[in-house]
Amino acid sequence: MIQRLLAVGLLAGLLAGLAVAALQHVTTTPLILAAEVYETAAEQAHAGAEAHEHEHEHEPAHAHAWEPAPGLERTAATSVATGVTAIGYAFVLLALMLLSGEKIEPKRAALWGACAFASTGLATSLGLAPELPGSAAGDLAARQLWWIATAASTGAGLFALLRVERPAVKALGVALIIAPHLIGAPQPPAPESTAPAELAARFAAASLAIHALTWILVGAAVGFVWRFLGERARTEVAA
Repeated sequence: MIQRLLAVGLLAGLLAGLAVAALQHVTTTPLILAAEVYETAAEQAHAGAEAHEHEHEHEPAHAHAWEPAPGLERTAATSVATGVTAIGYAFVLLALMLLSGEKIEPKRAALWGACAFASTGLATSLGLAPELPGSAAGDLAARQLWWIATAASTGAGLFALLRVERPAVKALGVALIIAPHLIGAPQPPAPESTAPAELAARFAAASLAIHALTWILVGAAVGFVWRFLGERARTEVAA
């Protein structure tokens, strides 16, 4: 069983991750690169102003974290990160479906993937939309805490609504889905951004579409690979 779980998680995640990485290359990546141009221009203008004000002061050297070079190296790094993320999604889906006693097959696994997107993408984006480089943001720790709480609360609420028949539990599920948005996500002091609003809107829409597609593809792949390996194992036993 452990070997089957590992094989399904790795194969399904890899297959879905490769497809999503190719799609990202022609959708969200160009928008990120365009936003970085605006961000770099703003940083250079700010640095130039500071240098003019302190032109006689010695400016210490700053250490920069490693980042992939533009072109093939960056594309490869992004694709690897997407593949690893998809593999993680596959293991999460497998764990949740097995713990809940759900039959693992393509259609049901894809539906679980859609619910996972509703929890980790759709619900969280109502308070914290996908952001381009140079976007204003609130406190990082507070945002992370709200995101995790919202994803967990929405997931639990959807499970209560879809898998439990008792009305009181369904009412609790609705409350869990609504509660994070009544509290509200941490917001920046001022909604400033170096990228144009149109670019930010296109990125938010494309990111959510990619996020949804990733979860659904991972779910479908988990179902197909799980069924394929099960049928193969039964054939080998019968032979």
